[in-house]
Amino acid sequence: MDFDYNLKNIKESIVKAKQAGAVVRLGPELEVTGYGCEDHFLELDTVTHAWESLKEILVGDWTDGILCSIGMPIIKGSERYNCQVLCMNRKIIMIRPKMRLANGDSFMEFRYFKPWPQKDQLLDFQLPSEISEATAQKSAPFGYGYIQFLDAAVAAEVCKELFSRFPPHDDLGQNGVEVFLNASGSPHQLRKAIGFRLRALIGVTRSLGGVYMYSNHRGCDGGRLYYDGCSCVVVNGEVVALGSQFSLKDVEVVLAQVDLDAVAAKRGSSSSFLEEPSGKTRIPSLAVPYKLCQTFNLKMPISNPIKMTPCSPEEEIASGPACWLWDYLRRSEASGFLLPLSGAVNSSAVAAIVGSMCQLVVKEIANGDEQVKADAIRIGCYTDEQFPTDSKEFAKRIFYTVFMESENSSEAMKQQAKAMADDIGSRHLDVSVDSVVSALLSVFQTVTGKKPRNKVDGGSDAENRGLKNIQARTRMTLASTLASLLPWVHNKSGFFLVLSSSSVDEQLSGQLTKYGCSSGDINPIGSFNKKDIQAFLRWAATNLGYSSLAKVEAASQNLDAKEIVMTSEELSVLGKWRKTFRCGPVSMFQNLCHKWGSTSGLNPSEVADKVKNFFNYYSINRHKMTVLTPSYQAESYAPDDNRSDLRQFLYNTRWFRQFQKIDELASELDSNKIDNDIIIITEPSDREIPVASG
Repeated sequence: MDFDYNLKNIKESIVKAKQAGAVVRLGPELEVTGYGCEDHFLELDTVTHAWESLKEILVGDWTDGILCSIGMPIIKGSERYNCQVLCMNRKIIMIRPKMRLANGDSFMEFRYFKPWPQKDQLLDFQLPSEISEATAQKSAPFGYGYIQFLDAAVAAEVCKELFSRFPPHDDLGQNGVEVFLNASGSPHQLRKAIGFRLRALIGVTRSLGGVYMYSNHRGCDGGRLYYDGCSCVVVNGEVVALGSQFSLKDVEVVLAQVDLDAVAAKRGSSSSFLEEPSGKTRIPSLAVPYKLCQTFNLKMPISNPIKMTPCSPEEEIASGPACWLWDYLRRSEASGFLLPLSGAVNSSAVAAIVGSMCQLVVKEIANGDEQVKADAIRIGCYTDEQFPTDSKEFAKRIFYTVFMESENSSEAMKQQAKAMADDIGSRHLDVSVDSVVSALLSVFQTVTGKKPRNKVDGGSDAENRGLKNIQARTRMTLASTLASLLPWVHNKSGFFLVLSSSSVDEQLSGQLTKYGCSSGDINPIGSFNKKDIQAFLRWAATNLGYSSLAKVEAASQNLDAKEIVMTSEELSVLGKWRKTFRCGPVSMFQNLCHKWGSTSGLNPSEVADKVKNFFNYYSINRHKMTVLTPSYQAESYAPDDNRSDLRQFLYNTRWFRQFQKIDELASELDSNKIDNDIIIITEPSDREIPVASG
């Protein structure tokens, strides 16, 4: 929704593209408004401001001699469409509405837009009066089609359409389109960028032939998602240009010089083109009497295939949330971060991610990024032309860590927290919460006449739980107090953002205190599981230079064996089957009987106990998800009910029908253990399939 800033970035990218000699410039999906505007798309103002931005581009020389594909929302009739506006030489050549909308998980495009239904014609769209008056253009073609230049055919394929069941590129390729423009809004997920997106682009162009340009947002767009770039150009199954996945830069232009003769040669030898089906779909086209291509020129060498080196999951955890935190920090007008640092796995991981952010800031400044430098000077309160040159020095200015000890705190954990703070460079405080807890208990005793006791002192479970919750909520109240007043103590303006450090495992199982230590302003690790976090800590100890992480007391894989009887890894599996695969208790039990029976040797009764325990604790603690701290989203099974998990928070936690059915199935399976036939499928030279019975 920052139209001026978005417009500045669009203009900068066009200028860089033209300076490099490019004749086609592709921006990401809905770049004029931002992809994550959500219900702002339902406001007429949003569409009006988008047209205002486009007008400013059209009346200048930005599109002279270059085809620009610009993403924005457009209303036709009374319906909103997610569109790519293809402009050149100060005119709109075509408006291409999206036909396959993203829906589910973190996406709700059907709430804001309508998919374009017509594939057989281009309609005439009357342009807004302010556009007509400024450009003298009254209307533009609107719909699904391609642009036929004198020497090349170009078409748009928007984001999810690439992955749809009947992707447009198949028909477009058969109609002679050589250059595909995909404007995308694809967020970061662990292990996704190279393994999913790029493989799809490589596969499409390897079989179809062609030049595929892919442009993606990068950065925090105002919500829980981080868009991770990887803009690229792929030719005939080879990646010839690839942008960075994680960066603090506002604008990055990925450039390639391609040979369209190579596309013609590949298609000329392809059976799918030589044996063209008689029922080929004819796609509407628009002829433009203009040449895009240049003649053979040694000064403009053809881009060669590049070697892709995917980030490890540990590198993704170090970089994605760090970039997201930087965007949040600089745009929120905050003065820095404050983290309750216990010295355990989760809070240590968050501290390391903030340290990674500080390292990235210093690196980008050293590389000459003036925007990062200006933001860092403002946030760090540098004067006399000074700026960050050392990540630890920068961390000391913008990052506070606090160890909040109680009478039960471990001295080893206290020292571990201090060592971690020293590694990163944060300002560190040791604060006792005992006096605050005692004051609250004194008030409680005055009001009720009773004093609760810990379980070790003879107290009940209710007393013990209540006392633990008082400590947790006291810590968060104290953290919020420090975050609001510490800038004042140091004569700085603004406030600190309180960082939460609960993992997806704790959220799924409810192992967190509502309004307690899990609360805060934002949570960088809220969608990572414990296993990935522990792997990240081992990696960061060496690769980020935080040697103290090697001494972090790794939390047991069992979160609380006495209560929920499952490991962190099992929780991850249960979470994915519940959310990603849409399983209720019974279907989850049936699937996991196969999975865990073969891999872990669990019998049906043991699987039943785990599934029932999971759903019991999930539903008992579901109300906590309604106030869950906004988390960086990088997994598909996050339980955050504000975005990714739209289920109720009031349950009958006994699950009578479901658990009864599970018990019946488990009892039947346990009492009728049958040796199933084992079918072994191989691929020998004679193509026979041996079957072993037993």
